[in-house]
Amino acid sequence: MLNCGVMDTLDIAVRLGVATFVGVLLGLNRDLHGKQTGVRTLGLVCLGSALAVLSIHAATGTEESRVIQGIVTGVGFLGAGVIVRSEKGQHVHGLTTAACVWVTACVGAACAIAQWQIVVIGVVFVFVILVFGGPFEKAIDRRWPRRSSQVSDQSPDRTRTPGTEM
Repeated sequence: MLNCGVMDTLDIAVRLGVATFVGVLLGLNRDLHGKQTGVRTLGLVCLGSALAVLSIHAATGTEESRVIQGIVTGVGFLGAGVIVRSEKGQHVHGLTTAACVWVTACVGAACAIAQWQIVVIGVVFVFVILVFGGPFEKAIDRRWPRRSSQVSDQSPDRTRTPGTEM
């Protein structure tokens, strides 16, 4: 259980600093791939989740799990803002970015409750998916082309260039 009354300023700073750093790292990946959300957005989402867990518990003594449930649900709406459907409705863009916003909030919550093993292992998996997921999807698409509507994480105004989307 989180006890903010016993935590010193350094412990709080470490938790919030790690949350911010991890969010910025995830945002850097999105920035490098020209996506709508980047360093600032994901850094703030991760920091905001950690702040919410720490501060709400400190003020009210509420169980962390209830705060985290609210974050997981609420950030879904933020992620929905980056999902765009093309004019013809056949292409959906921004799903990976929306998922990255959501998982960044979860990482921020894990930082707030000092679950460092979960943070480190989770972030490694996120980067594996972001770095290798795009090329893997392209290989699958080449082997088994899609026949129905296509789903991608690109902006509607961009063309799909092999090896650039991850």
